[in-house]
Amino acid sequence: MLTDTRRAPRLAPAHRLTIAAAIAVAVIAGFLLADTHGYADFVVPLRIRRLVALVLVGWAIAMSTVLFQTITGNRILTPALMGFDALYVLIQTVVVFVFSASLINQTDSRVQFVVETLLMLVFALTLFRWLFSSGRYELHVLILVGLVFATLFRSISAFLQRLIDPSEFQSLQNLMFASFTTVDEDLVWVTAAVVAVATVLVVRRLRVYDVLALGSGPATTLGVDHRRETSRVLALVAVLVSVSTALVGPITFFGLLVAHLGYQLAGTHRHAVVLPMAGLSAVICLVGGQFVLERLLEVTTTLSVVIELVGGLTFIALLIRRARRNLA
Repeated sequence: MLTDTRRAPRLAPAHRLTIAAAIAVAVIAGFLLADTHGYADFVVPLRIRRLVALVLVGWAIAMSTVLFQTITGNRILTPALMGFDALYVLIQTVVVFVFSASLINQTDSRVQFVVETLLMLVFALTLFRWLFSSGRYELHVLILVGLVFATLFRSISAFLQRLIDPSEFQSLQNLMFASFTTVDEDLVWVTAAVVAVATVLVVRRLRVYDVLALGSGPATTLGVDHRRETSRVLALVAVLVSVSTALVGPITFFGLLVAHLGYQLAGTHRHAVVLPMAGLSAVICLVGGQFVLERLLEVTTTLSVVIELVGGLTFIALLIRRARRNLA
């Protein structure tokens, strides 16, 4: 018997984005309207602030991770390797060690946000300027130096945490994991403005990023200044990661998870599709995860813990698949 070996037609990227957007809207509606118990006028406005924070963080991390992987040419690397998360934890640890946890609780959240964001930005931009000032552009050196600094920050943090009073350390632990339950409304709108500006800049250069993904040689041949464009992307990544981390805390593997989902679901390598798909995947994961934990399972487990578990497993799976591909 003859069998029809023709494959079913694949969905067009626009249709894929439409389906993902519909799922995201459904998840958002469920998050806002479920279990209001007749007090929607009071409950929904409170949930909107958390929803905006979830959407902003998800979009910022997804966009920064995809752009970082574009310029590195590696879908396993993430901006977290540059040490942003480790620096955030170090800042909190030093403040608690030198002063006390009560200082963090008493300090205006807007002041904390500005200080933490500026410190992470200064670190990133200083690192980029130092490595690129010699006139030799070597991205792999930047990644290796970032890994060294991340390891250094974690080591110093671990050492100081052993010297901190146990009661102070318990307060510090709450700052070491991302939290979406207590987010300052003023900080949300500041972050929204920063992310909106970054998004506009990214949208204007989507085709350039498609060329950058080809590598340094082909991009230069096609008329793109690879070094300048890469520096711009690194600056955008630094801004996005800094504001999202300062807003809710560190999330190490989340970017890897949603970026991988974006690549798999987009059906194309064009950034005009991959970036929004990764962003929608991030919104579905964060808002949907918070909805499942709070409304369906009714547990108090921090969402970031679940995200890090799933993201870590994704990282291991990607490493194993790449190793098998290299051995084949």
